Amino acid sequence: MKKKIFVVVLCGGMVTLWMGSGQHSALGQQAAGAQEAPATVASTVDRQISAVEKLVVDAAEAMPEEKFNFSPESLKLPGGEYKGVRTFAVEVRHIATSNYFLWTPLTGEKLPEGLKDGNSPEALKTKPEIIAFLKTSFALGHRAAATLTTENMLQPAGSGDSTRLNRATFGVAHAYDHYGQMVEYLRMNGIVPPASRAKSE
Repeated sequence: MKKKIFVVVLCGGMVTLWMGSGQHSALGQQAAGAQEAPATVASTVDRQISAVEKLVVDAAEAMPEEKFNFSPESLKLPGGEYKGVRTFAVEVRHIATSNYFLWTPLTGEKLPEGLKDGNSPEALKTKPEIIAFLKTSFALGHRAAATLTTENMLQPAGSGDSTRLNRATFGVAHAYDHYGQMVEYLRMNGIVPPASRAKSE
């Protein structure tokens, strides 16, 4: 058990109190907590982007490179129609490309070369290339979230009648949707998704 030492110093009518390290540390933590910045639209959306980013990136990294082009079509499952469905690699690429299409209007940045549709760029084929592309797309998402304020969040952005907030949050919803597909592909290959491993082990 740690001893708490109290030292009182009298100086010119002032009393200074030094407390033991344990109590001092606790007060320091309370002070730090009290100084945390209040939540904003930008920080709230950014937190949601971080959450789905971790799930998607971890799932992408969990698939072995030799199975990165897997699709259920190769399993020839009875009663299922999987002809022409996206491979795992294209699912990951699709998430990244959609991130760019949704979030660049918020930052004003240009789209990367080769983005023609939701499954491009076709030049990216290897696991390291595609994951790097995925990570840069989420970095864009964080920059996009940082532009949001209560004053501009309902302003139109990009084509159509979409608002800045809608584009930012739809990117999160879309990534979650395709993360679910990635999970199925992992399990079809006997791989437990990283987010589920702590529960299953």
